[in-house]
Amino acid sequence: MSKPSHRWMFCVLVIAGVYNLVWGAWVVLFPTLSFSYSGMLDPDKPLHYPQLWQAIGMIVGVYGVAYIFAGHDPVRHWPIVLVGFLGKFFGPVGLAFGVATGEARLEGLITCATNDLIWWVPFGLILRHAYLASQVSRATPPVA
Repeated sequence: MSKPSHRWMFCVLVIAGVYNLVWGAWVVLFPTLSFSYSGMLDPDKPLHYPQLWQAIGMIVGVYGVAYIFAGHDPVRHWPIVLVGFLGKFFGPVGLAFGVATGEARLEGLITCATNDLIWWVPFGLILRHAYLASQVSRATPPVA
């Protein structure tokens, strides 16, 4: 029998899901405004391809649905949490690289705080819990 998930894991994944759905909808519906508030809009340049920013919003929104789904059984649906964690890890890394090379604005990192960084620890703890639960289930002999 696997280790039961803690209630906080459900809450974290549902909150992350709702956040992603709201943020994604805002980006899809108001691409220029949301890009400007993200700190990434260069005042001297317009947003040339808002559809690309809207596509990011759509992807973030779809992740929101997946997080809510995963919240009901984080151990079973750990791959959803892992993919989300990887996105929340590599997104800021990529943006930081863009800032370091002068291709992105430093202000863009502000968006990473709420979209990515605050989720690293809880998603990491959920993944750790899922891993430990898998070890327990492997060590438990099947019931005859």
